[in-house]
Parts: sequence; structure tokens; C-alpha cells
Amino acid sequence: MAKSRNYRDIKNLSLAGVIVTMGIVFGDLGTSPLYTMRAILIGGREFNELLIYGGLSCIFWTLTLSTTIKYITIVLRADNNGEGGIFALFALMKRKSTWAAVLTMIGGAALLADGVITPSITVTSAVEGLKLFNSNIPVVPIVLFIIAALFFIQQFGTNFIGSSFGPIMLIWFTTLGTLGISQILAHPFILEAVNPVYAFKFLTEYPGGFILLGAVFLCTTGAEALYADLGHCGRANIRVSWIYVKLCLLINYFGQGAWLILNYNKGTDVNPFFEIMPGWFLLPGIILATAAAIIASQAIISGSFTLISEAVSLNFWPRVRVLHPTWVRGQVYIPFVNWVLWFACTLVVASFQKSDNMGAAYGLAITITEIMTTLLLSYYLFQKGVNHRIIILMFLVYLTIEGSFLTANLHKFQNGGWVTLLLASVYFLVMFGWYFGRKIKNRYITFANLNKYTDLFRDLAKDESVPKTATNLVYIIRANRKDQVESKVIYSIFQKQPKRADKYWLIHVDRVNDPNQFNYQVTQIIPDILIRIDFHIGFKVEPKINLYFREVIEDLTGSGEIKLESGYDSLKKYNVPADFKFILIERIMPRDFKLSNIENFILTLHNLAGKLNITDIVSFQLDATNTVIEQVPILIEQPAHQRIKRMEPANNRM
Repeated sequence: MAKSRNYRDIKNLSLAGVIVTMGIVFGDLGTSPLYTMRAILIGGREFNELLIYGGLSCIFWTLTLSTTIKYITIVLRADNNGEGGIFALFALMKRKSTWAAVLTMIGGAALLADGVITPSITVTSAVEGLKLFNSNIPVVPIVLFIIAALFFIQQFGTNFIGSSFGPIMLIWFTTLGTLGISQILAHPFILEAVNPVYAFKFLTEYPGGFILLGAVFLCTTGAEALYADLGHCGRANIRVSWIYVKLCLLINYFGQGAWLILNYNKGTDVNPFFEIMPGWFLLPGIILATAAAIIASQAIISGSFTLISEAVSLNFWPRVRVLHPTWVRGQVYIPFVNWVLWFACTLVVASFQKSDNMGAAYGLAITITEIMTTLLLSYYLFQKGVNHRIIILMFLVYLTIEGSFLTANLHKFQNGGWVTLLLASVYFLVMFGWYFGRKIKNRYITFANLNKYTDLFRDLAKDESVPKTATNLVYIIRANRKDQVESKVIYSIFQKQPKRADKYWLIHVDRVNDPNQFNYQVTQIIPDILIRIDFHIGFKVEPKINLYFREVIEDLTGSGEIKLESGYDSLKKYNVPADFKFILIERIMPRDFKLSNIENFILTLHNLAGKLNITDIVSFQLDATNTVIEQVPILIEQPAHQRIKRMEPANNRM
């Protein structure tokens, strides 16, 4: 299997794929030179060679140990049929324990929350270069306009501009490398910063050096998004393009360091990224930086849509409206997420005003995501049977590195880090309430054995004393076994109000771990009367159940397995098509049953999260004109000692 996967990776590798990957995957990592060295400079208590050499050494080893070894080499191997990201990693696990689900929620929530800062800081950092021409240029209104335009065009799809992302980012990375080389040639000794001794001295000898790890971490904030974008580009294209991307990034960082050593005066407010540009290139450089910032922002926005879409499929998030604005495979648009992100980004830009202030808040939440990925990856590798000594070594190394970054980033809390943590907490509570609330409700699901009801189905279908509800009555069920159905369906058909039909259809939607699986199975439980359809749909496939069901009906009619004709004699002779009615059943928790305090709290969160949830009609794209929603109570047996007791009348006792 490993050989076939490696062969598939090599087969998908191409020059065009590598260039496209630069535009999709490396936007966040690729724009970090705009603000990382400046953040180190601003955070340093005193300017000296150790600040620059030590900071550069930390950047080099962070990109090597965290991005290259952990994500590029190790994490990208944990793909779910080509898809990546923290939710895909959870889907890979054979045993999905409660704590693994909680870790996934924490990591996913933190990644979504930090996505608010990324568009804000990248666009602001790029536009701030205009101040080198005129210090009075209003940066904030320009940034707000660019961000508003970016979120506005999401509803139309981005394929019309997406084709240019790769070439633009190729030009961007080449420019980064060229600018860096010009400065390194002036001070080649800056390359000595590769020596890890400088990083060690920086952390142990420079005043506040450990806290500055929070600024150093900005160089690798896009590594987690890189993993999430695995499905768009493929492992081989990411790994090959990273060689060039990392080289250009490091050359630019070292070039900024060389310029600072030769030109910087203490107290001067400068951004070394723009300072290393020759005067004639400054305006084109700012325009190119802004374009790169927009591409990086687009990658984060698209990634947020994908994350929420996957979370919905894995039952971590309430079902929200998911649109496909173009025919491009995998491109989705979620209006709710889009406008929440736009509102949050607008607040961040308006509140923080400058990229320096945003940098002080950036990175805290994403550090938490990286720690969650390390924990989940270790658990996944343990399940796969990888040597436990290797797992423990990897676990200890990266937990130490990421724990250090988290400790340093915690100092950002009061400077704005609380914003992303607050947003991450909201995301987490929604996931927690929705996921575990469903588990509480599902605890009381009971199933009926269909074999006990076959005669009843046959008799009801022929019983003309019961008014016909529809020729074809369709229920969407969740029973995995083909010989079972939820008791609520039996209650709806035979007890609540008998529903006569010529054919009863049971539709089961199985969201499988294979992201692109797309097929169905048919089981004739009672031939031509009770038919079950099982749709096996990957979590990347849009659940257009109404459309797929029509296609199944066409297949069955074409093969002669069923006759699709009206059940009414007056209509049948005129070849009027058969009618269908969908019955959706909503289960209601009774008020007279007492749960524990923690369960009541979870259900409260679940009900609040449910305000975001769209109905099955919208989710499965059913025809609302022939769909009925029924409510049935969740039937819970009271313990015998809690049942009310009958008393004998007083005269009998005498």
C-alpha cells in the first residue's frame, strides 16, 4: 500500500502542480517575512548582534524542525485518501475516543479562530509599505476596503482569479530570494546564524529572549494550514515546492538580518522587509506584497470553508448552508462563515489599527492547534502499530518545542491574544455542545426489527380503509443494520397516524471516511413494497439526496426492478408520474425526565448550537412542497423504583 501511495504521489507531481501549490498552500508561510523580523525587532529590549543572529537562528530551526520535519515529512503522511487537516486526521482513527474528539474540537476551533488574524495582519503589513511614500496615507480604510472586497467576491467563486495565484506567488518567492541575496552579499557572515548555538544563547542569555519566541513563531503560523490543504495539491507537489519556498524564505530572513546589522540605528521605526528593497522597486514591491497578502488571505478563507464543511460531515458542527459557486471540484462557499469572518476581520483591523499590534496578538491560538495535532498524530501512529519508542521520542520533542512556543505566546494574551482565544472558545462550545448533545440524544434511540413488521407493511399497503398518504412514502433513517429501523419510524407509520402507501422507501446516508466515495446500494426488504437505499458518500461530497434519490429511481425503473406509476387509477391510465412524500421526524426530549447537571449543560449548548442548524430539507436539498416534518417524543423508561405507585381506595383498606 505504501508503494502504491508513493507511486501515486510521484504520478501527480508536475511543474504546473508545483506552481499551483505555491499559490494555494504557502500563502500564509510566504507572507510571514512581512512582519516576523519586525516583530522580533520591536519585542527586543536592546538591539545587538545576539538579537539578530539569535532570532535568525531560531527562525531557521523552527522552519526546519516544525515545518519541514514535522509537517512536510511526518504529518503529510497521515492523509485520509489524499485529504489532510485535523478533522481528516480524526476521521482516520479506528478508535474515536472521547478525548480524541475533544482534542480535535480544540485544534479545529483554534485554527478557525486564528484565521481571523491572518487576513488582517497580512493585508495591513503590505499596505503599510505605502507609508514610506507618505506617512499620512490612511492605511486602515484601504485595508478595510480590500478585505470587504475579498469577502464579497467569495459568493461568486474564485476560480476566475485563482489560476493566477500560482504564478504570482512564484514571482513573490523569487523576489524574496533576490532581495535577500542582495543584502547577504553585503554581509555574508550573517549565514553563521544557522549555527544552533546562537539560538541557545538567544534563549538563555538575551534579556527576554524566551518571550521573543512568540515573535519567532510568526514564521511558521501557516504550517497547520499547509496540512489542511493537502487534498488540494497532493503530498509530492507540496514537498517539492517547499524546497524552493523554504530556500527563498530563509534567504529573505537572513537578508533582512544583514541589513539590520549594517544599517539599523536603535529607536528607528523601520520594517526591514521594505528597507531591503531598492528605491525604484518600492512601489512595485508594495503592490506585489499586497497581492501576496490577498492570496494568503484567500487561502485562509477557503480553508475555513473546507474545515467547517468537514466538521459538519463528521458531526462536529451543526449543518450550515454549503454552496458550490463554481464547477471546480472541492470549492465550497459557506455564507455564514464568510460573513462572520468578514465582521471579525473588520473589528480586528479597526481595533488594532497597526500590524505591530496584530502581531502581538497573533499565534497564540495556532500554537494550541499544533499541540493538538501532535497529540492526535501520536495516538494515530500508536493505533497503526508504529514503534512506540519512535512515537514517544517524537511526542516529547515536539511537545517540548510547541509547549515552549505556547508559554511564550501566553504573554500575548493581554495584548490581544484573548481575542482569538475568545473566538476559539465560542467555536469550541458550539462543537462540544453539538457533538456530545447528539450523543446524549442518540443514547435513547431504539431500533425495531423489520422482520416483525413485514406482514403489517403488506396489510397496510392493501388496506383501503386507511386513506392513502402517498404512492411512495420516503423516510430518511439512521439505522446502520439493514434489518432494523428506528422505532420512531414504526411509530410514525403505524401508531401516530397510520400512513398507507404503495411503496415505503428507507433512505440511509452513510458519511464514510473516504472523502470522495460516491455510490449506493439497494435492498428489497419486502419486494416492491419496502425498499432500503444506502448512500455511501464521502465527507467531501455534497449530500444532494433528493437528486441522488431521483437517479436511483431512474436506475431501478430502467432495470425493471420497480414500476414507477401513479397509485391512483384515474391518474395511472393517463401515465401521470407517481407521487412521493418525504417524512422527516424530529425527536423531542421530554420535560419530565431529569438528566444530570453536566448533561443538562451539554443539551443547553446543543440547543443553542441548533440555532445555526439548517433543516434536513435544506441539508439534503429536498423538495419542501412534498416534505412533512413530524415531532415525536424521545421515549425514556423510568426506573422501577421511580415509577408512581397505585394506592388502594380507603374503603377497601378498611
